[in-house]
Amino acid sequence: MFARLPEHFRTFGLPADVRTILLLQKSMQRGLVKTLGDIYTVLRGIIVKEPSMMGPYTRAYYDYFLNIDIQNGETLSDAIARSNTFKAWRDDNLDRFGDDIDAEDLVNKFLDDVHLTTYDINEIINGRELWDNDQGNIPDNDLESDDTIARHKLDRMADYSDLSLEELLKRMQEVLDQQQSKHSGGSHWIGTGGISPYGHGGAAKDGLRVGGTGGGKMARKVLNDRKYFPVDLDAILNDNNVDAALAALKGVMEESATEHLDVKKTINSGLKRGGLFIPEITNELNKKLQVILMIDNGGYSMDPYVKVIQTLFKKMKTRFAHDLETYYFHNTIYDHVYLNAQRTKRVKIDTILAKNPDYRVFLIGDASMAPYEINRQSLETYRNLKQQFKKIAWLNPEPQKYWRHTFTIQVIKELIDMYPMTPKGIEESVREMNRKK
Repeated sequence: MFARLPEHFRTFGLPADVRTILLLQKSMQRGLVKTLGDIYTVLRGIIVKEPSMMGPYTRAYYDYFLNIDIQNGETLSDAIARSNTFKAWRDDNLDRFGDDIDAEDLVNKFLDDVHLTTYDINEIINGRELWDNDQGNIPDNDLESDDTIARHKLDRMADYSDLSLEELLKRMQEVLDQQQSKHSGGSHWIGTGGISPYGHGGAAKDGLRVGGTGGGKMARKVLNDRKYFPVDLDAILNDNNVDAALAALKGVMEESATEHLDVKKTINSGLKRGGLFIPEITNELNKKLQVILMIDNGGYSMDPYVKVIQTLFKKMKTRFAHDLETYYFHNTIYDHVYLNAQRTKRVKIDTILAKNPDYRVFLIGDASMAPYEINRQSLETYRNLKQQFKKIAWLNPEPQKYWRHTFTIQVIKELIDMYPMTPKGIEESVREMNRKK
């Protein structure tokens, strides 16, 4: 991890050599470095000899350890906000802070996590004692899910260094067998922001990091399998399984390769061949995602689902660079849809039908209405949508076992492939879309 550190820091005009690594390693051996914030503090004491070095040191540190490139004249906050590291951290911590937090506050929360040091921790709890007083087969009654704890800056740490990896893995499996929902800020469950030995975003020395991007550098083993955050993949979309649904939606990302002549490589290779220039062709991978989302937000039957649907696709828009267009309708679609949730700004359906046929189209609604509402015009609209967009699916929040009892569901289901609005249903719809080249 530190082999290239001296060379990298020297490019910023800082006095770093092999002794820098030796001093850092010695600090780690003495227990002075347990978090990424500790590295920042200890390295600063080793490298920075005068105040003028603080600027270059900060740039070098963020570039080397966090892959955040601070450009000349750019503020640290702006550099962080545009970095992939911050975006990944933000996505992993949406549950800790919620979607409404101000962008500047979110950057400050990121800085708090990055610079968390063992000197900020007022209390170190004996992990063995916590372990001995705990048990793995406690029923998940959601009592320990306390978001208010997770939102505060951690000021205590649990030290699990006395426990073996085998003990941790065995107990974690017992907890996993009981866990039914997400948890934050506690000491028992697989969750976030607490002192439990398994999870991420908390303070547990020598625990197991499960998911997340890390940052504290305290974990002894990293488990990135999403099965460790148990969710019901067959349940209708809700706050607990929205991230699993988001993972399924990643499959709509379409890749294509464009051939380009690599001029530099062609010249260099030709010179090596003594003047024999053979065109060197490279493939540039392009990722694109074009999605049209049409949501039925009319009537009481859809009220419980609209917010979580918007959350899902809002997260999708945040995490993937793509073209996402959202429209609204009431019960069924005739000759228009709406641009806004209040359904006051009309858009002709012909405008939608004129779009690129490569768009993936998701219609979301319970498809339950009076039979007369599915008239000739509505049926024609669905046929036209199916003809224009081969990759189209209807996601229905109504439990699938009730579908056969509703006439209008049966009619629409014959026109457009229909799937349950569950993580598994979304995954099936995406898989079917990807078969249609």
